[in-house]
Amino acid sequence: MTSASNRGVIFQGAGKVTVEAIDFPKLALGERRCDHGVILKILTTNICGSDQHMVRGRTTAPQGLVLGHEITGQVIECGRDVEFISVGDIVSVPFNIACGRCRNCKEGKTGICLNVNPARPGAAYGYVDMGGWVGGQAEYVMVPYADFNLLKFPDREQAMEKITDLTLLSDIFPTGFHGCVTAGVGPGSIVYIAGAGPVGLAAAASARLLGAACVIVGDMIPERLRQAKSFGCEAIDLRQDATLGDMVAEITGTPEVDAFVDCVGFEAHGCGHDHSHEQPATVLNSAMDLTRAGGQIGIPGLYVTEDPGAADKAAQKGALSLRFGLGWAKSHSFHTGQCPVMRYNRALMQAILYDRVDIAKAVNVELITLDDAPRGYADFDGGAAKKFVIDPHGSVAA
Repeated sequence: MTSASNRGVIFQGAGKVTVEAIDFPKLALGERRCDHGVILKILTTNICGSDQHMVRGRTTAPQGLVLGHEITGQVIECGRDVEFISVGDIVSVPFNIACGRCRNCKEGKTGICLNVNPARPGAAYGYVDMGGWVGGQAEYVMVPYADFNLLKFPDREQAMEKITDLTLLSDIFPTGFHGCVTAGVGPGSIVYIAGAGPVGLAAAASARLLGAACVIVGDMIPERLRQAKSFGCEAIDLRQDATLGDMVAEITGTPEVDAFVDCVGFEAHGCGHDHSHEQPATVLNSAMDLTRAGGQIGIPGLYVTEDPGAADKAAQKGALSLRFGLGWAKSHSFHTGQCPVMRYNRALMQAILYDRVDIAKAVNVELITLDDAPRGYADFDGGAAKKFVIDPHGSVAA
């Protein structure tokens, strides 16, 4: 096909993103043709809390990186070897880039594919240390290994009608769900969700979908706590000078929970009178305090190997002070790492299409234009209780 213009959201250094002209994607991996790939016209692409870590300057992300790993689009060109995806299909792109051929992919561990990042297992679009792949906060993007990676929506008209829900399948919804599954959430569970940002809200909605009896969400931003309460969660304001166990006991009658999901990660702050100070290990230590003996802890919140903005030298290298002996003594199970999106996205698509979950409402989706992306980043950083979804071509709003 003939190349067209393209624009994307560019990381320009700590605190700054711009929208600039970028290269139109090619079916190529360096100098080698990528016949297993497709080119997408992006319909929706979301701003993620993980992106915000980079924009705040808390990673080693290079200036000039095209951001964005949450992509939903329409196929406009297919490589010669693509068999089961066709031009015109509307698809969800898992943020994990996976070859489908290595040992980990064959075991369903697509978040740690061995063949798509020369530096370490696992890759993602537009993210630091994740293989150098061009990001999807843009108008067009190339997706490799298309037959394996892409989730095709069964009906175009239905997909466009529910696009603000379906766009969340690329990362946030499966990630929140994965946090709950790995924390052992099931019918009758008492669940604590640390953090009421978009992933925390998605995890809370996932816990309800999984049959939890009581979902408690803790945060320090009143607007986000109101959003959690809007779909049936209990909310705890962590600015209060009280122990987390005592605040949970006021709701459930006991200072412990069956399952704990960390949706905060390495930029965590202390509680109560310490709520304005960073304490990167505080959520993990709270998890071990609060979770019952034999309980499980899911950790979809991001922890990094290098944090140049951390207050102490140990945290700058990802070394945190954990009371791990407590977790060991209580026989806790911990599950970390990126969500393997393909493990869940088809089932969660069905839950959306059959109206079993209203995930866009739960996370409070707001559509913005590509040119509004810098404002979306600023509002997100200010604590807005929204999930900003970029509509690069105006096709969703129309």
